[in-house]
Amino acid sequence: MVTLDVRPQLLDALSDLRDRVAAARFPLPLAGAARARAGRDELLAQLDDYLVPRLKEPEAPLLAVVGGSTGAGKSTLVNSLVGRKVSEAGVLRPTTRTPVLVCHPEDHQWFSGMRVLPGLTRVWVPRQDTGEDPPALAGREERLLRIETADTLPRGLALLDAPDIDSLVADNRVLAAELICAADIWVLVTTAARYADAVPWHLLRTAKEHRATLITVLDRVPHQVVSEVSRQYGALLTKAGLGDVPRFTVPELPESAWGGGLLPATAVAPLRAWLTYQAQDPAVREAAVVRTAHGVLDSLTSRVSELAGAAAAQYAAALRLTAAVDTAYDGECARVHTRLRAGAVLAGDALKRWHGYPLDCGDGELLDALVENLGALLLCAVTAADERVDEAWRREPAAATPALMDQDPALDGAEHRIGLAVRRWRRVLEEYAEESVRDLDRSVAPDAETVAALAVAALLGAERAQGAGEVLAERIGAQEAQRLRERGARLLSEYVDRVLRTERERCLAPLDAFDVHADLQAELIAVLSVLQKER
Repeated sequence: MVTLDVRPQLLDALSDLRDRVAAARFPLPLAGAARARAGRDELLAQLDDYLVPRLKEPEAPLLAVVGGSTGAGKSTLVNSLVGRKVSEAGVLRPTTRTPVLVCHPEDHQWFSGMRVLPGLTRVWVPRQDTGEDPPALAGREERLLRIETADTLPRGLALLDAPDIDSLVADNRVLAAELICAADIWVLVTTAARYADAVPWHLLRTAKEHRATLITVLDRVPHQVVSEVSRQYGALLTKAGLGDVPRFTVPELPESAWGGGLLPATAVAPLRAWLTYQAQDPAVREAAVVRTAHGVLDSLTSRVSELAGAAAAQYAAALRLTAAVDTAYDGECARVHTRLRAGAVLAGDALKRWHGYPLDCGDGELLDALVENLGALLLCAVTAADERVDEAWRREPAAATPALMDQDPALDGAEHRIGLAVRRWRRVLEEYAEESVRDLDRSVAPDAETVAALAVAALLGAERAQGAGEVLAERIGAQEAQRLRERGARLLSEYVDRVLRTERERCLAPLDAFDVHADLQAELIAVLSVLQKER
């Protein structure tokens, strides 16, 4: 009986770790981001599909996942171990589309639920003599796991025929990697022609790093070269530090030539005996379970630390991108206020109208020209800030994503938003002007629009419109004129800052949507520390 000593606190710590890993995002295209995303997905799969279920129920049957390259003969091997066709095999690639799990009928309850591989929909079907997928599966888009039972398998052992690890179909490759992560025992199948390929060796190295229980099957070996190929393969395993991995050789036989038959029982007898021994000998079974479970637990330190490092790199890059935006907009904000103090808005058509005011230009015309120039000044500032941001971001690899680079201020409505803001400022100032003339003697009180025009000219024209302040003081009194100009100046500063803040936020919105924050690194390290303490 397996006696893994698992305390509730350890499972709680693993649950916390799982939640933090699931929340990890690495959206910025930094070097190592793709590796971090793959590492996160692999770690989640191993936590959900293997480690937590195994620690909760150590007595559950061993799951041996049979994986390997395209055409390695995995399905034929599984069928031959079971003694009948449960997984479709053939010359068309990829053959294995829906993974098939085979177990003893009395072990069916362990796999029909969501204990392991919770992301796969269970399909329970009668065995089809044709070997074809049943009609009920046709057209279904969800990821499926077909469950078969066979009383020829020993109790306590389940076999899972996984898709090709190098499949041309990307979804098959992803699924194959997830299924391998659910294994108590990895059964890696390769062939005499492909045993030196890179993909199988990547899996072997990963298994070594995780200290998983691993065996290899050298399949379809021509009998003339069995000794030589076996010797060379063994030498490669030894060189990779995997010399102690159990290794089985299956000769090339007529039954395996087209992938459609069953191998003779004698061809797979040693492998079957080894798997049966792992499942039925209590001490050996415990050693296999403990080795794989502790291997995954031990691997968490380096894997979570790598994710934490990637999270820190993402946050540092996000800070650099944010700083570029802040620098650009802070600079333009300071420039706008400097130009306002210098009266730069009173230029061009607005200056011409001021010179003709009030004889050749009315109050409304002067206001229109001044407000239009104020909008143009702000739009130029936003455009210049965006250009500086674009230039800075193009030098930053983290910004090399369409979500950040494909922004156009004009198309984004900056001109429309700025126009609305300056018109609102005008309306509020006109309300201030109405308040200023409300208590004056009606017989001598100026028109509120005239007061507003003079106040705006004084605010936006500075020394260029010095006379505007003097005339305003004559019309409504020096004290009220000073009060109106101070209120208008505060309002102008508020609206200018609001416009530039809005456009700054618009520029940062795609980056903010990535939700790259400082907490993730600290949270990952913290939950890892708690987990290590509980172990």
